[in-house]
Amino acid sequence: MDLSLQTNFSLQTNFFELLSSSYARLTQRRLLPDEIPREYGAAWLYHKAPFCVLAHNRDPDPRFIYANKAAQDCFEYTWDEVTALPSRLSAEAVNREERQRLLEKVVAQGYATDYRGLRIAKSGRRFWIENGTVWQLIDDAGLLHGQAAIFSSWRDA
Repeated sequence: MDLSLQTNFSLQTNFFELLSSSYARLTQRRLLPDEIPREYGAAWLYHKAPFCVLAHNRDPDPRFIYANKAAQDCFEYTWDEVTALPSRLSAEAVNREERQRLLEKVVAQGYATDYRGLRIAKSGRRFWIENGTVWQLIDDAGLLHGQAAIFSSWRDA
């Protein structure tokens, strides 16, 4: 699956499987609540999840390839806007070094939990993401496709 060539992952089952299986494999937790049937997982995660999920690819300057509706609302971008955005721009320049250290920790360990970081929305509104988990998007064959993040708590700074 070449993630850099595909443009809309919002409801694609294969991308949802990559998100959910890599999350479960690395964190020993499920991405979906038990009551959501797996066949509805991609649609539920994109449209209904009460938490934010974003993913970026492996480009030298990674760009977002996925943001569910909660993440789009939080960052104030549409699907087309967010998936054209280099992920580094989700943090202001002064906070990018700290963000990069987190991503390097994720590369070394596979995932990181309890992450807290200052982010910026399209409008310039600053907000804290809290209790975040960032993980490697690794398929069943061990191929790395990028990184993803989930957070359920955010508040204006």
